[in-house]
Amino acid sequence: MSYLSERREGWTAKARLLLSPALADGADGLWADMGCGDGIFSFLLCEMLAAGSQVFAVDRDRLALERVAQRQGTLTLASSLTTLHADFTRSLRLPELDGILLANALHFVADKQPMLEKLADLLKPNGRLIVVEYNTQRGNSAVPFPFDESDFVALAEAAGLAQAQIVTRAPSTFLGEMYTGSAVKPEGSASTIPESR
Repeated sequence: MSYLSERREGWTAKARLLLSPALADGADGLWADMGCGDGIFSFLLCEMLAAGSQVFAVDRDRLALERVAQRQGTLTLASSLTTLHADFTRSLRLPELDGILLANALHFVADKQPMLEKLADLLKPNGRLIVVEYNTQRGNSAVPFPFDESDFVALAEAAGLAQAQIVTRAPSTFLGEMYTGSAVKPEGSASTIPESR
């Protein structure tokens, strides 16, 4: 096994550890992995969601999306995976979603709450937002706008989401610890997504 393959396996194992506690048994439907990068979490969603689900891998980096598409061609997936070249901080043309994943993506956004409100608007009622982040308030050039677990809960609630909670934590060799946060769009929440979507 090559060094890169070993590293990918290690990253995938850590990602699985962080993602699986946030997904309810039998979770399915339409999901988006925002800021998907090389797609480690996108492929995990395809593996963990019920067969027949659909995952949108969204990123503004075309080269990253090309790598996702190349790897997709080597795998047999139970869920369909569609790459979408877009900036998740801007308006997105997507159908209403059952779930949104932001893994190591929000720490690139300075003004998080308005963006979370826009993303929450993409969710169906009872749709789930999952965030995977470093549990720190001290960033660096790679994590320019960090926010810890208490910040996540406050931001999710301010964005109109309910049941905001931390579902798991894991040690990290980079910035000490990672956490997974989860929140749900309340039943009866209004959506401003045009019906033509």
